[in-house]
Amino acid sequence: MADSAFFCTLSHEGVLAVRGADAGKFLQGQLTCNLNYLSDTQASLGARCTQKGRMQSSFRILLEGDGVLLAMARELLEPQLADLKKYAVFSKSKLTDESAAWVRFGVDHGDAALKSLGLELPVETDSVVRHDGLIAVRVSAERAELWVAADQADVIKGKLSALLAEGDLNQWLLGQVRAGIGQVMPGTRELFIPQMLNLQAVGGVSFKKGCYTGQEIVARMQYLGKLKRRLYRVQLEAGDLPEPGTPLFSPSHTSSIGEVVLAAHAGQNIELLAVLQAEAAEAGDIHVGALEGPALSMLDLPYPLDRDREIQR
Repeated sequence: MADSAFFCTLSHEGVLAVRGADAGKFLQGQLTCNLNYLSDTQASLGARCTQKGRMQSSFRILLEGDGVLLAMARELLEPQLADLKKYAVFSKSKLTDESAAWVRFGVDHGDAALKSLGLELPVETDSVVRHDGLIAVRVSAERAELWVAADQADVIKGKLSALLAEGDLNQWLLGQVRAGIGQVMPGTRELFIPQMLNLQAVGGVSFKKGCYTGQEIVARMQYLGKLKRRLYRVQLEAGDLPEPGTPLFSPSHTSSIGEVVLAAHAGQNIELLAVLQAEAAEAGDIHVGALEGPALSMLDLPYPLDRDREIQR
């Protein structure tokens, strides 16, 4: 079913809005992505880090009206909003929770349905197209987000339902796992630096934008450090769905060698994104929750890790 055309409501995420004359300037010093790369036709992934380079949130960001919108895990929105407001007091920008103003749909293999709404979305990841108040964003191959003002949501959902099957959130998250796009969840807040989630490999980190909170740590890791943990895609045969932050173990280590980032049911199996110690991943004997827990098998990611290409952003 994950490869069939469907749509679903992205109820697990909220929308943080930063608006005003200084919105871009303010956020440029707060986020890993380069806001100068955003346009009416280009969105981006990104993250906000602590001074030590640990991600407080990760998000998809796009321009809208007199500012930007950031979609992130719903439970992270309130603490992230409160923290950002501390730094925005001298800035001509207003930060608000606009979750109630938007309904967002995930559309998988549904380009024809988007086209029927006047949205001819390019195939390139992070492309954006707008029509009649609707916004579509390409998030990975054959997958798109459709942003709809709340007062239009019922009408647009009806039009999608006439053309696509309505799926569930698990199907959408399975597509995200297979696209290799990690995400900060409540259970992993301030646990990872961006490179641990391969964020630099999917366009969410700019190494040319200048200073932002945590930038020194992130840049040092890219240019000088040896990353010991990074994102892998793995599979679990049946069992319960492990929550983000669930520890992973290897017999060759006395402590945890990684954590679950995101997981989704895939038929009788479970597919996961997990941050793992590289040497443990190479050995391949990894277990969920405890040394005696279910064993994981390794799967491929759909993109390469290329330091030289990554630092060009």
